[in-house]
Amino acid sequence: MLFAKYERCLYQRSPLIEVICQLRFPTILSIGSQEPAEFQEAIRHEFPQFVARQERPAPKITGLGTPDAKVEQQPPITNYNFITQDGFWKLNLTSNFIALSTLRYTRWEDFALKLDKAVAAFLQIYHADYFERVGLRYVNAISKERLGLTDLLWDDLLQSPYIGILGEPDVDEKEVNKCSLDIETRLGTDSRLKLHAGPGLLNGGKQDPKPRFILDQDLSTVGKLTPEQLPERLETLHGFAGGLFHGAITDELHEAMGPMAL
Repeated sequence: MLFAKYERCLYQRSPLIEVICQLRFPTILSIGSQEPAEFQEAIRHEFPQFVARQERPAPKITGLGTPDAKVEQQPPITNYNFITQDGFWKLNLTSNFIALSTLRYTRWEDFALKLDKAVAAFLQIYHADYFERVGLRYVNAISKERLGLTDLLWDDLLQSPYIGILGEPDVDEKEVNKCSLDIETRLGTDSRLKLHAGPGLLNGGKQDPKPRFILDQDLSTVGKLTPEQLPERLETLHGFAGGLFHGAITDELHEAMGPMAL
């Protein structure tokens, strides 16, 4: 099964390395034309550090499939970064999206509360009528070393659909350089999932030379979503993420991560 029914819990040794929520809205030119001083004032006690970066979007291709096909460079956009004092939480604001990310995720309620405060400040200042896309991403990196499971195979820790040939008895996982799964699928009527799963190195092995099993879920929903619809849609995406994670792991991995009841 892609999704498993599960009892919510907290893990003492959670494999989550980053959680991101991005809300896209129709372009608001005033955000890029001047620094968002009023927005900063509303959130700076929680996000006191500020950095502004110029980023260039991917080129736009016009006339694809015709003799007049052209690659058009897009103008740079300003990405305003508001960061907590400890550096583990970050708010990003551009002319067409606001995003909250954390490197120290605890539980959904804590994350949702920070997001709610940031979005409330954004709506009060910029009055966005609706959001075009809501995205929620969970990046897990499972380490055998951290969990004391170096004597086990990935086949013992992950369900077979996520490990490919690593589940075959005549395959030595130490000899396999790359084995990954990439999926894009619709969930229900208005949500989508992009999933990457497979062993890999974090930051090219600079952070940890031992491979971890990456389970990267990018869930989203699109359409004209009013601010009032956001909580329900985010709860739906969060539910999908939890069910997928628990459907991907074995009981042995679940126990090794130290589950605690909420």
